[in-house]
Amino acid sequence: MHLSRTNATFVSPIVQSRRWLEDVTFSDDLPLLNLSQAAPADPPPEGLRQAMADALLSETSAHLYGPVLGNADLRTALAAQITRHYEADITPSEVAITSGCNQAFAATIQSLCAEGDEVILPTPWYFNHKMWLDMQGVTTLPLPVGDGMLPEVARAEALITPRTRAIVLVTPNNPCGVEYPAALMDAFFELAQRHGLTLIVDETYRDFDSRDGAPHGLFSRKDWHETLIHLYSFSKAYRLTGHRVGAIVAAPERLLEMEKFLDTVTICPAQIGQIGAKWGIENLDDWLAGERGEILARRDAIAAGFAPLAAKGWQLLGLGAYFAYVAHPFEASSDEIAQRLLHSAGMLLLPGTMFTPAGAPEGHRQFRIAFANVDQTGIAEMLARLAQFDG
Repeated sequence: MHLSRTNATFVSPIVQSRRWLEDVTFSDDLPLLNLSQAAPADPPPEGLRQAMADALLSETSAHLYGPVLGNADLRTALAAQITRHYEADITPSEVAITSGCNQAFAATIQSLCAEGDEVILPTPWYFNHKMWLDMQGVTTLPLPVGDGMLPEVARAEALITPRTRAIVLVTPNNPCGVEYPAALMDAFFELAQRHGLTLIVDETYRDFDSRDGAPHGLFSRKDWHETLIHLYSFSKAYRLTGHRVGAIVAAPERLLEMEKFLDTVTICPAQIGQIGAKWGIENLDDWLAGERGEILARRDAIAAGFAPLAAKGWQLLGLGAYFAYVAHPFEASSDEIAQRLLHSAGMLLLPGTMFTPAGAPEGHRQFRIAFANVDQTGIAEMLARLAQFDG
């Protein structure tokens, strides 16, 4: 039987969870708490929206094709921001702009892998990464995390074969929320370097890292070009989710290979989103610091309020950026419990089965809680509902 590339993978958990909502009615006493998607629901700040609106009305170039790798002014602004953030020296020629960070990952894989190649992906994984590998005929080598929900270098090294091309790390992690220590990032870089692999580091949530200063020193290595590809998203930082603006930092010769893919798929990133991202870099440092502070306060509220759940057998496995990752105490699988929580408690959570290989026992015990759109009052309500839920 003929199977297409899309038949090779599963339905996106976000799409699937939205379908769950279609036949559910929520009461005024128990309104929906949607904890499924890691995306801000509010629009960008007014100044950014005004800059985009002005460009829409007055700049002819905002409606035209642009460079495949992104507008020069945004590449320059992002290079300068990364240089400051990581205490390194990044040039515009090492930066490309993409139509969201998912496309950044897709372009990276296309430039590295052929059908039948392998990529190491820690589990729980970001499901869109797994979906893209599936659709390209690239074999995913699952790397179950160890203590603290952190991947282990020795276990990763044991997975490497002659067909392995890359290792993917997401930090702060989606779905687990954990922030990978700088020493661990160094160790994975050196592992990839020893075996001639590429280390792909997705830092979509770097703006909500609880640590001050550079989260790692990989960009300070003189030879980083040979091993590292860095991915980033403007969606979370400036609430530009619908405008699809992401980025890649890599050696210029790597970007030339990715350019072939990007030119074929979208030709160029959308102009209005790029204009908004540049305005954000230049004007929203203080605003973004406030957004980070709010997310960290929500994280602290979950940690402080988790004791009643712990007393009932729940475990807090990971916490940071937009996510709490938890284990439940019930006999049923998390995918069954997710449906019960939706209908009886008015809560939409994604089960761990959506972030782990089919049949992996840990997935049946776990949930991702995305709290990007739940304030501290909502977090208290969430914890109360979970504490009252009996399975």
